[in-house]
Amino acid sequence: MPGSHIRRGHVVSVVLVAALAASGYGLWRAESRPPAPPPAPAPVPVEVAQAARRDVPVYLTGIGTVQPFNTVTVRSRVDGQLQQVLFKEGQDIRQGDLLAVIDPRTFEAALQQAQAKLVQDEASRANAQLILDRDTQLGKDAFASAQAVDNQRSTVQQLDAQIAQDKAAISTAQTQLSYTRITAPLDGRAGLRLVDEGNIVHATDTNGLVVINQLHPIAVISTLPQADVPAIRTALAKGTTQAQAVSREQGQTLATGTVELIDNKIDPQSGTLELKSVYANADDALWPGQFVEVRVRAATLPGVTTVPADAVQRGPSGEFVFVVGADGRVAVAPVTVGPIADGIAVIEKGLDDGRTVVVRGQYRLAPGTAVAPTPFQAGSGS
Repeated sequence: MPGSHIRRGHVVSVVLVAALAASGYGLWRAESRPPAPPPAPAPVPVEVAQAARRDVPVYLTGIGTVQPFNTVTVRSRVDGQLQQVLFKEGQDIRQGDLLAVIDPRTFEAALQQAQAKLVQDEASRANAQLILDRDTQLGKDAFASAQAVDNQRSTVQQLDAQIAQDKAAISTAQTQLSYTRITAPLDGRAGLRLVDEGNIVHATDTNGLVVINQLHPIAVISTLPQADVPAIRTALAKGTTQAQAVSREQGQTLATGTVELIDNKIDPQSGTLELKSVYANADDALWPGQFVEVRVRAATLPGVTTVPADAVQRGPSGEFVFVVGADGRVAVAPVTVGPIADGIAVIEKGLDDGRTVVVRGQYRLAPGTAVAPTPFQAGSGS
């Protein structure tokens, strides 16, 4: 029996050794296996668009100030007491509207006096004519001298001149009386009232009664650098040139009009040329004193390659776009960019029509990055 116990223990030992060896071999094989490759990164979501040919307008841009098309300071043309003010501040006014009345009594009296003088002189002239007719007849019968006839004829002529003078005085008095009714010289909008009723006003007053600004149409005076002078002159020579007034804060187009003129000189101090553009301004989007950006359409580039302006990126080597290949991965395409307007960039070199470019989502891209493209929607958030 003791011998059987020894054999059984030997067998157990052999089994344990074999088990340990097997587990060690398995561990060695597991550790010597190459690690599993990391999972491929998910494609980067981007918005894309295709390069396309189109006609692109070329704009010249400058900063301008809105000004009334016309500005008039309404003043009294006679001295007197301001009897009535008939407009409201801020009121839209039509040409010919009665704005104010000066006390007319003094001017009415002056007119009546001139009219009475005319009646008096016409009566004197009629009497002088009767005497002249009588003396002329007597002269034929030698009962009146030629000198007497000549003197009477001179008297009639003097009275004719006096009557003409009286009529001129009446016209002057009528004009002065008409000035007591102050009317609007143009369509526009009234500003603040500068004189109240009851005050004495004078024709020499510089401030006037009110300032009227014509807002329909309205003008913008802007500047262009002297380098743009040939382009704007060429555009004007071709006919009507379109201009846009753009908000400097929101970037929205406030009004579309036309270029009225360019100044006849360049400012040597600033190297700029003044330009006047005119807008209908029916909705009062432009207001005097407002700063706006003026964009003048100087030319049109026909059939050029374009992409959304947001597709153009800038790097140490210059401008480029990310192009999406057939395998869904991006590559860098260096480009030469021309004019940019209305969110569209002209590509002069480096990109063929129909290529797909990344417009949004470039910040996560590198050459070879896989992308998940969706169509670019202009005006959507990035």
